[in-house]
Amino acid sequence: MSRSSHSNAAGSRQPGGKEDICPVCKSTRYLNPDMRFLVNPECYHKMCESCVDRIFSQGPAPCPIAGCARTLRKQRFRKQTFEDLKIEREVDVRRRVAKAFNRQESDFETLLAYNNYLEDMEVTTFNLLQGIDVAATERKLAAYAAQNASSISANNARASEQRNTQIAQTAAQKEQARLNRAGANRTDMALVAEREESQREAIDAVANDQDGEGSKVILKKSTARRTAAEKARDKQRQQQQSEDTDHDIYKIQGLKPVVQAPPEKSYDPFGGVSYEPSYYTLQSHYEHPWLDRARTDPSIVAGGYDLREYYQRTILEAFAGLGCFIDEEMGKKEYSKEYSEEDRMVATEGAAMAAVANTGRNEGL
Repeated sequence: MSRSSHSNAAGSRQPGGKEDICPVCKSTRYLNPDMRFLVNPECYHKMCESCVDRIFSQGPAPCPIAGCARTLRKQRFRKQTFEDLKIEREVDVRRRVAKAFNRQESDFETLLAYNNYLEDMEVTTFNLLQGIDVAATERKLAAYAAQNASSISANNARASEQRNTQIAQTAAQKEQARLNRAGANRTDMALVAEREESQREAIDAVANDQDGEGSKVILKKSTARRTAAEKARDKQRQQQQSEDTDHDIYKIQGLKPVVQAPPEKSYDPFGGVSYEPSYYTLQSHYEHPWLDRARTDPSIVAGGYDLREYYQRTILEAFAGLGCFIDEEMGKKEYSKEYSEEDRMVATEGAAMAAVANTGRNEGL
């Protein structure tokens, strides 16, 4: 490494950089390690705490930064939270706008109205951040805050109540979890102590086994097991009662009522589309000499052919195209309701006779 590069690297690491210099008194953190920088939300110009005490102790004074003529007050200076002052200013602006625009989704009738409300809030924030029509935006924000002062106070109280309820509920849950762990530990320790006591009694009984003392040992073991099971049941019952009590004490206010989901419908592979014929009713039996011969002809029925498939295909071909009505497809498509069941039966029989006659002619050919 060359000497120049080494000196540049060392110079970049030394304290007292640009961000550690007060723009008013030019003091550096290198000479004053305890120096603190403060900012004022009026202009967000950074200066050291000594300059703030020296300039603004006697009352309001203009900002000492060149080009800034805003009047600043000492009580409004605070410690900088973010390193980037642009982020510091944006957070403050969004916090100030959110204090006025503090309605929730439950306050609106539709989601579109709530989204429009959020868009209006974001436009106001953007104008203040980017310096677009600042005076008009400030007047609009002040007018909105004045017109909705009561609702803003109510929303702030509701939000505070919700935060307090959530904090109390979280603390109750932690306390209940701690009690459950402590109870489980006590139960485990009691079971271990009882098991050790049973083992000692069993050893003593075996060592002094006289007049059937072994049966008493077995009885004691079974009694110990029953006692452990009863304790476990009592623990579960107490935990359930405690949870019920917590639900009764800590309730979140302002929630929408829970609507039970409707029962799930049975699966329909056709998506509700019906494939039942609308212009005819398929019958299971048609009287015709040729069909009678076909029912008993081994060459037809030997392979398992079903004449009902022939009925369905023939009548479908006879009625194909009759349901295509352009006017109805553009409207309500309720033409099929105009036909009665008797008309459908007559049409079905006529189509079947026509199909059978056509088949006979084809065989004659």
